[in-house]
Amino acid sequence: MKLIYEVKDKVAYITINRPEVMNAMDAEVYAELSKAWIDVRDNPDVWVAIITGAGEKAFTAGADLKAFIPRTPEKADFWLTQKNMILNRGLEVWKPVIAAVNGYCLAGGVTLLFATDIRIAAEHAGFEISEVKRGILPGNGGTQRALRQIPYAIAMEMLLLGRRLTAQEALAYGLINKIVPLKELMPTAEQCARQLCANGPLALRAIKELAIRSQSLPLEHGLRLEESFQEFLRTTEDAKEGPRAFAEKRKPIYQAR
Repeated sequence: MKLIYEVKDKVAYITINRPEVMNAMDAEVYAELSKAWIDVRDNPDVWVAIITGAGEKAFTAGADLKAFIPRTPEKADFWLTQKNMILNRGLEVWKPVIAAVNGYCLAGGVTLLFATDIRIAAEHAGFEISEVKRGILPGNGGTQRALRQIPYAIAMEMLLLGRRLTAQEALAYGLINKIVPLKELMPTAEQCARQLCANGPLALRAIKELAIRSQSLPLEHGLRLEESFQEFLRTTEDAKEGPRAFAEKRKPIYQAR
């Protein structure tokens, strides 16, 4: 299996499973990844997702160029904008997504990382937007998200020169949240997932959507949208359970209702 997908205790685990090629993604992986993200979005038993790569060398080296370069797509495919939608190419998934970066995160790996919410990296991880060296551009959001998430000069170095960042540099520039030893990577990601699952799931989704949409909305529109979401959340059972549990000095039992 080139992609492993499983759901346990409200957490979806997505593992790109091609360690022999640094978890590079061919057409089959992208298709399976699309199915996985759609299940994360639609499955009521999934509250949080963790994505990682198999092995100890690479998160993913991005697209498998050997598999894609010889292919000549049909011209009509240009308008199949919803085909095999993935997280970093426009699929809207408002549940929190954690990236557990277990090694090299290159090219499409970085654009995938840009579309996640919380990022934990092993000490030996490296980050590089390398497409320009191959005469192509970093698609699936690479050119669109880099300057929103990294300081301008650093983002342009990565985009135009293909500069590689160490894990420490990525942490310093705010690309990742935390660095841990490799053996602690998945336990740390899972601990983060448990913390997220302890919060109100509908509130998490509302907050994520509002925060992301705010990047392309005027402030007055964002404030109005925030107010509307708040009014909706107040009608949910979870919004009643949270204050009730606080008053009763116990942990809330949320049901995403």
